[in-house]
This record gives sequence, structure tokens and C-alpha cells, in this order.
Amino acid sequence: MADAIDLSRRRFVGTAAATVAALQLAAIRSADASTDEDAAANLSAPPSFTTIKQIKAGDLDVGYVDEGPSDGRPVILLHGWPYDIYSFFDVTPLLTSKGYRVIIPYLRGYGSTRFLSDRAVRNGEPAAVASDMISFMDALSIERAILGGFDWGGRTANIVAALQPERCKAMVSVSGYLIGSQADGKNPLPPSAEYQWWYQFYFATERGREGYDKHRREFARLIWQLASPKWHFDNATFERSAAAFDNADHVDVVIHNYRWRLGLARGEPQYEAWETKLALAPDITVPTITLEGDANGAPHPDPGAYAHKFIGKYEHRTISGGIGHNLPQEAPKAFADAISDVDRLQA
Repeated sequence: MADAIDLSRRRFVGTAAATVAALQLAAIRSADASTDEDAAANLSAPPSFTTIKQIKAGDLDVGYVDEGPSDGRPVILLHGWPYDIYSFFDVTPLLTSKGYRVIIPYLRGYGSTRFLSDRAVRNGEPAAVASDMISFMDALSIERAILGGFDWGGRTANIVAALQPERCKAMVSVSGYLIGSQADGKNPLPPSAEYQWWYQFYFATERGREGYDKHRREFARLIWQLASPKWHFDNATFERSAAAFDNADHVDVVIHNYRWRLGLARGEPQYEAWETKLALAPDITVPTITLEGDANGAPHPDPGAYAHKFIGKYEHRTISGGIGHNLPQEAPKAFADAISDVDRLQA
């Protein structure tokens, strides 16, 4: 059974974690004094975001938000790197007001999600993360759900939709089709494209691993700025999410993910069958809406390059207004509308 925990009693990396409210207060104090009161008001979280539920699922004890009617149509929203569940903070009430049950898990290596065994490989390969979501759905007794995500979360949704379409009612995927393979990752790209992946090559080195571990917040803030150059987030907004990176497994999972992509780290045998299928770039049959921000500064494919991979009911939307990589947080209404619209697409 899932059970609720008080975040103020959680310990991250051997020290007592502050409550979300305390994190917000600390961040607000570091922000410009003229905006302190506004920032505090804007970051007031509903109970579900300050009391995280936990459930054992597969290799993990997963932390997650579960909001809306318990008998509502389930929507599972999946965050990316370096982000967390708060990417969907403003999306959530827009969906629950329409009767959806909105579930937002911390991926492995983030927030209060923990490995059940100290001996488990801190594996970040895409198939492992997707397998986590199937186990998570099983633990919650959810047979089918609408999946939505971006970055790692979008790739995870893609994999579930491609390999286990019976579990995915419909999907919203930011930046479209994100399934790849180690073979693809080994192929050199033109210099301009390689330049965009600078952090992937940095993470391939031990210097990069140590640097990321030492400067997690600075690194994440830089990625936020580069990936969403027109998104003017404040300190409180950033710190609210940055607490998720204090997870003891975070660095190991992130570094393994990017090294695996380049063929510099091995996966685990139990995921080989899935990775073999994913290497064939399988089509996706479930109803899908893909989204892209008009100011996405992160590496991303052109929508025309992946439209043919969605062979069911399909629609693409480019969201204007300086929207970057973290589309759900930057354009919550557009993302929420896509979820409700894709639900109707499948009818």
C-alpha cells in the first residue's frame, strides 16, 4: 500500500532535509528583496506537493504526487533532467479540475525515490527508467494511463508507448520521438550538433563526474538557462526543484545515463531484450500529440523528422511565446490542453 511521508522527516545525503516550505523560504531570502513576497505567494504548494507519497515498485521506493479524484482518468507525468515534479506544478490543477487523477513520480535518482537495495546498479539507461514506470503502474494497480513527459520523461513515455502500448492510453511527448540506442550514440554528428552535447562529453570524464557532484545546483541552473533562454525563473522556483538533486543516487544515475548513451557504460542484462527492440526505432501506435517550444535551447529533433514514427492518431503543436525546453512549467496551459485533447483523440 502507498503511504504518505512528511518531507521534513526525510534525510538527504545524511542530513535532515528541510520541508518544502523551508526550502522556499531560504530561496526567497536569497532572491531580490523587492520580489520576496510575490515569490512566496506564487510558490504556495497544495498539500499533495508538500506531502509526498511513497510506494515500493520494482527496484525502487518511489516518491510521487497523487492529486485529483481517486477514480479519475489516470495521467502519469514524467519529468526530465535536471528538473523534477515541480515542472508539472501548474499543470496539475488544470487537469484535476477536469476530473483527471494526476500522478507525478520522481524518477530514479531524484527527490525521495530510493533504491530498495544498496547493491542495486545505479543504472540510468532508458530501458531501466521505462521499466520503473511499468512497475510503478503495477504497484498502483493502474492498467492503462495517459502518459506525458519531456526530456528523460518524454523518452520514458515513448518507450512504454512503443513496447507496451496496452499500458498507454495516449501520450503527450515534448520534442517528439526520443527513442535511441547505443549504436546511434556512437555515431559522430556534425560539429554544430556535437557542440550542443558538451555536457555529455564532460560527463564521460571523471573530472566531469566530480564536477557535477560538487556543483549540482550551479550545473542545473546553467542547463535551465541554456535550454530555456527566454524563461526568467526566480531563485525560489529553481531552489524548489534543486532539492531533488540532493538524492544520494542522483549523480550515479545521471552519469550512467549519459555514459551509456555513448557506449561507455554497460547496461544490465534484464533490459537487453528491450534495448534490442528499441534499437530498431519502433513505431508508436497510440494516439499522440507532440509539442515543441519555439525557443527550445536544448538539443532536439525537427518535428518533420519524427512525424512518420507516430502511425496512430497524431498531431504536432509548436508553442510560441519564447517557450523553452521545460515546456510544462513554461507553458502549463498548452501542456494541459494537449493532455485533455489527446484523451479525446483516442475516442
